[in-house]
Amino acid sequence: MSPLHARLRQLRTQAGHPQLTSPLATARAGCGVATAKDHTLANTSLSPEVRRLLQRHAHLKRGPAYLASTDRDVPGIELSPGLRYTETCVDWLKPPVIIDAGFARVKPVHHQRLLHFDTETTGLAGGTGTRAFMIGAADWVDGRFRIRQLTITSMAAEAAMLRTFAAWVGDDSVLVSYNGKCYDAPLLATRYRLARLANPLLGLAHIDLLHPVRRHWKGQWENCRLATAERQLLGVVREDDLPGSEAPAAWLTYLRGGAAKNLRRVAAHNAQDLKSLAGVLLRMAGMV
Repeated sequence: MSPLHARLRQLRTQAGHPQLTSPLATARAGCGVATAKDHTLANTSLSPEVRRLLQRHAHLKRGPAYLASTDRDVPGIELSPGLRYTETCVDWLKPPVIIDAGFARVKPVHHQRLLHFDTETTGLAGGTGTRAFMIGAADWVDGRFRIRQLTITSMAAEAAMLRTFAAWVGDDSVLVSYNGKCYDAPLLATRYRLARLANPLLGLAHIDLLHPVRRHWKGQWENCRLATAERQLLGVVREDDLPGSEAPAAWLTYLRGGAAKNLRRVAAHNAQDLKSLAGVLLRMAGMV
């Protein structure tokens, strides 16, 4: 008998449950065989600890699932093992030289100091167990909107991604995000701390567009998500957009050998987020 089965028997005896009561379990008892499935059939009123042990046993029997795919192409160049980089410049609006950011309670700022950023992560819970697998950043260069993205295709490449992103952040950069003060910036701060690297975002001015959008349109729109703001203010309607909630599954599927199709869709979603950040910022500055 395995240690796990022995522990299950001990817990059930202590709880006063019969060892085996289902016909299938009784038949197997004569042969001295009992499985996790038998215990589940025997009595559904199990203690939480027993249920956890049963689930763990079933998971170990199944083993990890690996999805083989020939579609493994992640766009960009490889800066280091497991770290992909893409850069594109697009014609996207025309910012004034000085942007009045009073709507966000920030002093007027030169448009070239703005650094729009957005992360794609393994979950929304935050904490040390959540990591960013993609960081997008955009700024204005010679009147065009430059979009840069970093994607890790292995866990070991996270530190390289954090170092590369840090090199994009200047001492006088003004950050632009959507809910970044409460989510993206704290998450990155945690990742830099765990990697024992200096946090480049610390102490920088930060325009979080979610808060002024809420002040202006809460109660008038159905919600104040970025997708709603870009539709109402910019007329942007996304087609074939991968919802942000599906981004973690797209990355984990790729790590397990699955197709890269949805990971590419995550990159397209991230790029549109960056464009919308700039658009909403300029729209609100124009209102002032």
